[in-house]
Formats: sequence, structure tokens, C-alpha cells
Amino acid sequence: MTVIARYGLATLVASLLGGVLQAAERPPNVVLIIADDQAWTDYGFMNHPVIQTPNIDRLARQGVCFARGYVPASLCRASLMSIITGQYPHQHLVTGNDPPRGTDRQLMLEHVRRTATLPKLLGDKGYVSFQSGKWWEGGFREGGFTAGMTHGDVTRGGRHGDDGLKIGRQGLKPIFDFIESRGDKPFFLWYAPMLPHQPHNPPQRLLDKYVAKTESLHVAKYWAMCEWFDETCGELLDYLDKQALAENTLVAYVADNGWIQDPAADKFAPRSKRSPNEGGIRTPIILRWPQRITPHRDDQTLVSSLDLAPTILAATAREQTKDMTGINLLEVAAGKKPSRDTLVGEIFEHDVANLADPTSGLLFRWCIKDRWKLIQAADRSQQELYDLAADPHDEHDVAAQHPDIVSDLAAKTDALWRHRQSAPRRP
Repeated sequence: MTVIARYGLATLVASLLGGVLQAAERPPNVVLIIADDQAWTDYGFMNHPVIQTPNIDRLARQGVCFARGYVPASLCRASLMSIITGQYPHQHLVTGNDPPRGTDRQLMLEHVRRTATLPKLLGDKGYVSFQSGKWWEGGFREGGFTAGMTHGDVTRGGRHGDDGLKIGRQGLKPIFDFIESRGDKPFFLWYAPMLPHQPHNPPQRLLDKYVAKTESLHVAKYWAMCEWFDETCGELLDYLDKQALAENTLVAYVADNGWIQDPAADKFAPRSKRSPNEGGIRTPIILRWPQRITPHRDDQTLVSSLDLAPTILAATAREQTKDMTGINLLEVAAGKKPSRDTLVGEIFEHDVANLADPTSGLLFRWCIKDRWKLIQAADRSQQELYDLAADPHDEHDVAAQHPDIVSDLAAKTDALWRHRQSAPRRP
């Protein structure tokens, strides 16, 4: 007896449709991939003439690629904290990598403990979460993760994330084990390997490939690190495909800050990491979710890493908190005009000057509207204006020629600080 004869055609169709609807309504998994110290130019899909990143290129083709993405601050810890909270550094108060000299590092953990992070918010919706890679905020539980690799013990590998730093460089097995052990629960994955971050010690096969393409060994090592990182992204994305998870998984990609390799030394060059220049703050931002996002490239819209938290929460049917200032990029990807036309950001000292007062360590503020970018010293002793359409690497200051634009962008920058909140609130 056939299935149709036994149950009837109408019953069979209803059952099949019900299964499709149930699958469509299932909350998406979320995978957040965060590059560590990589410039916005250093990808195949961003037209780098040498570096090859075939896996991230594929991700960019399969989703929406926002080519004009930015992070509010160009320093690792502050930027990562902004990604996981959707808040500016002056809100979450983690403005630098290290506390004031002589201060107990544990005191900085109060900020993450009292702040609504993505793992905490998604946990309320039944998600399990896994931390791997860079994580400065103590053990993984401090951020609300249900599982993870970082213990918060500085004796296990320093400030950056102790055992979590093994991910990528030593394979992805901890991630795969987590996904396979989660049962039927939706998951949130924080994949933030210390790649292409120093130490620049790529596999010899990749180093040999790039040594032939530059006179600088330092540059060759950095380029090879970019491709090594890309290979790990490919391994992760291929795993999602093989496990039939890709269709209903939102993959988000961003870099924590930029990096321009000094060709003469094992360090970053000026106008990159820690600076307000494009080489420090700009990054492509990619979203891939086959069930919801039509692939395309957007070279015009200004987007921010602060938008990732609201976007992820919207995808998982959770409202963003009132401390989040970003927008839902799923709506932008679907064609809705963004509710803003301006981005602002802030650059602080490497070491936090005051754990409770972000203004004391402020060095620069920056503001971008349309093609114009203003960089303003904290004491306003210096104001630089750049036309990014004509000068994409912000090398030629035109402030003297456009005082009206300088005044307009300065006012927009001031508005952010007038409305800043004195302290983050508990979730």
C-alpha cells in the first residue's frame, strides 16, 4: 500500500508542509568569525594583488558583503568587547588591553560581569554557546558562554586567552566536539583565533609561497598568516556543510582591527592598529544565512561591528538592549535604508587610564559621513578631514579646504559623548 493510499494526499501534503514550516521556524545557529589584526585590504575579494583567501572569498559571495565596515576602536580587547556587547568602549568601559599600571587585572572583569553579552542574552532563548580563541575577560563563563576553552588563568598563556589560543593554530576539534555534543539545541560559536595575529609563524609551505612574492620576509610571513587563517575558516565552513548545518546558520565575519605590516621589522606600521586611520578601523563585514539572505555586495553602506549584536539578536527573535546603538543588518541586506548615515568611533590609550572614567584615556575620536571622514584629537588640538572617495587610505588632509564639513562632523561626534551613559547595566 502506498503512503498516499494509506493516509490520503491532503494529509501527506499537510505533513510535509508542516515539516518545512517547522524547519523554517527553527532558530538559527550563529557562528561569529573574528579575524585578529588583519587590514581591510588583505583579502582576495577586496582585490589584494597577492594574498589569497579563497574560503573567505566564497563566504563573501554566498552572503551579503558590506565592504565599508568599521570597528569603533582599533585595539583588540576594546574591539572584541564591543562586538560581544554591541556597545562603544566608553559604554562598556573596557577601553584598553590592560588595567592601569599596578592595578589587579581581575578588577576589569567587573565590566563584563555587569554587561549584557550575546551569550547571556542568547542563553535566555535556549542557546548553548562556545568560546574559542581570543578572550580577555577572564574565563569563558564570565561572558556567559556555556562552554569554552579560556580559563582566565594568565599563567596558562598570558592576557589574550590562555588555552583558547590553541584554536585554529592547532586545529578545530574543540569546536567540532562542542557542536556534536550540543544535542538539538541551537548554538552560538565565538571563533576568534589568534590569526593572523603575531607570532607570525605560518606553515613553511605557505611561507615559501609568499617569500617569492616580496623582498620583505616580515611581509611574506604576514601574508602567509592571512592565508593560514583563511584555511581554518574553510575548515569550519566545510564542517557546517558536511553536517547539514549551513542552511540555517547565520555566519558573521569581521576583523577586530587592522594591521599594516612594517616591512623592516616584526611589528605593525603606523596608521594601522591602534590608530583612527582606515588601516586601523576599517574591516569588511559579511553575513551569510542561506534561508534569509540573498547574496550580494554592498560597497556604499556604512556599517559597524556594533551592528552585529542587534543583528544576531534580531535573527534569534530577541530584542536588542537599550544600551546597544547599532542597527539590524538583516533589514539593510533586504533593502531597507539604514536609519543612520554616520558612523563614529574612539581611540584610547593601550592601557586603561581609569577603570571608571573613559574620557581620561581618550586619544582620538573619528566620524564618517558619506565620503567624508573627520579625525579629531581628544583635546581638539588637531582636526583632520579626508575625502575617502578620492583618498581611500586617508592620506591627504583637506580640513582647511572644507571648514563647514569639519564643523558638521565635529558636532555629530560631540552628540555621541553628550548622550553617553555613565555605566553599563546588568542584563
